[in-house]
Amino acid sequence: MTTLIVIILYLCLLLGLGFFSSRLFRGTSKDYFVASHSIGPFLLLMSVFGTTMTAFALVGSTGKSFERGIGTYGLMASISGLVHAGIFFLIGIRLWAFGKKYGYITQIQFFRSRFESDGLGYLLFPILVLLVVPYLLIGIIGAGKTIEPVTAGAFTEIFTNPTAPQWLGGIPPWLTGLVVSLVVLTYVFMGGSRGAAYANTFQTIVFMVMGVVAFVYIINGLGGMEQAGKVPARINEKGIIVQDYQFDKTTKELVKNEKPKPIGRVTDSTTVDLSNKQPHLARTPIQVEFKKKNPKTGVISSFERELGIPFITFVSYFFIPLSVGMFPHLFQHWLTAKSAKAFRLTVIAHPLCIMVVWVPCVLVGVWASGVLPPGIPPPAVLSAMLNLLVGDPVLTGLLTAGVLAAIMSSLDSQFLCLGTIFTNDIVIHRAGKNKYSDKQVILIARVFIVVIVALTYVLAMWAKNANVFDLAIWCFSGFSALFPVVFAALYWKRATKEGAFASIIAALISWLYFFHLSGYGGELVIGPGIIPAAICFAVAAIAMVLVSLLTKPPTEETLQKFFPSAKKL
Repeated sequence: MTTLIVIILYLCLLLGLGFFSSRLFRGTSKDYFVASHSIGPFLLLMSVFGTTMTAFALVGSTGKSFERGIGTYGLMASISGLVHAGIFFLIGIRLWAFGKKYGYITQIQFFRSRFESDGLGYLLFPILVLLVVPYLLIGIIGAGKTIEPVTAGAFTEIFTNPTAPQWLGGIPPWLTGLVVSLVVLTYVFMGGSRGAAYANTFQTIVFMVMGVVAFVYIINGLGGMEQAGKVPARINEKGIIVQDYQFDKTTKELVKNEKPKPIGRVTDSTTVDLSNKQPHLARTPIQVEFKKKNPKTGVISSFERELGIPFITFVSYFFIPLSVGMFPHLFQHWLTAKSAKAFRLTVIAHPLCIMVVWVPCVLVGVWASGVLPPGIPPPAVLSAMLNLLVGDPVLTGLLTAGVLAAIMSSLDSQFLCLGTIFTNDIVIHRAGKNKYSDKQVILIARVFIVVIVALTYVLAMWAKNANVFDLAIWCFSGFSALFPVVFAALYWKRATKEGAFASIIAALISWLYFFHLSGYGGELVIGPGIIPAAICFAVAAIAMVLVSLLTKPPTEETLQKFFPSAKKL
């Protein structure tokens, strides 16, 4: 119960911050959408980083490394920091400059102007919504999976979960998702972009500090860094995967099993080479079969899993970080910057911040393979480790609040961006700028945000068992497939509206095709291990180039507007 009280107090504090930021709100639509271009370097870094570090990073990466091993770090974090920094420099600053000069509030406004096409905006709007919604879902799902394990036993007479009886009495995901949605909705509703910036800054500081504290406590709970390295599951001489350690709940200490506990076996032909090695640290893929026991019925079942990341999969994941170039919520954060100089800190510090978050999360997932049952749901791994190794309920509450902070720091920006693009790119664009007053514009945005929050919550409850990491990858894949459009718009004067249409349609069709093949959100690789994001990107880039070269060049007016030094084509 104490843990829950701490979490509730944190949410109340966040609501208080929302009320504070609302008092700074200047009452104009420009302030509501882009904070009147007044955000300085530190707030920009915190809001941008908080937006990109979601349940995917904390909950998802921990669960994925528990499933696939240490190679999970290489999938995203090893390259994403540098790619993100490059995009902030090459894309973010340039889009900010155009937005400040021409009054753009959304990326759709930029694309409409650059490619001289209203239709392009109507095509992009539903696609952006389609891709942002899964991003929202992982936040709601991740929050639910985080709270239930750490509150297990608090309300045994009220809450049951047939699919996870070991967490009897824990706050169910539907209730956590509802509370988180309402809290985020409240401060976004009141403060808009400025409120989101302050809330993100606060929450980013919270989850980074709490993340470091959690990591230290988990290491101590495992007996120190050297001991933690011995904890992951091991393959014995017979090819059986065993756990050498268990956590004694009575003594609150990690103890070595008198007899290694078998949890699975290697099913490929590499058993001899892997003898006494830790499969979660393997560099090459290993096919394994795990056994899991239903804690309620006692029934034992088996399931197969691949540990390790193939090299071609690792390389093709390099396309995923390109997604930040098309995130509508990041575009909105970029536009809040006071000046181009405000980007400097973000470009420099963002890669370091990513490393600080990703390294501990992946390591915790690897260590978890040695003390948690293999059948535990991946999104619950981080909370389960906190609940197991951090005995103090107050500290557990604070650390859990840190996880929620990471989740909510992205939800707010995404809710706000959808309200922004709907209001400006659909309603105002159709009705005209003079149709509505500033107060009416803000009201329209707020109403749409409420609708999106409600829809997201319903969808999250329907998809509550989805894999957070895999769902996020599909979201990122769609945005990375659209990256050729924004890069060509900014740096290739020969890019045409027909090329943009072709690129977007090619990206959408290829993404939908692979998404269908995956079973609508599952893990999918093509051929030797290529992830769909790489193929979708290539198809979209080829479509952009070929169609642009075959169609009429942009007008001289457009070239002078976006490429003032360009020669006539």
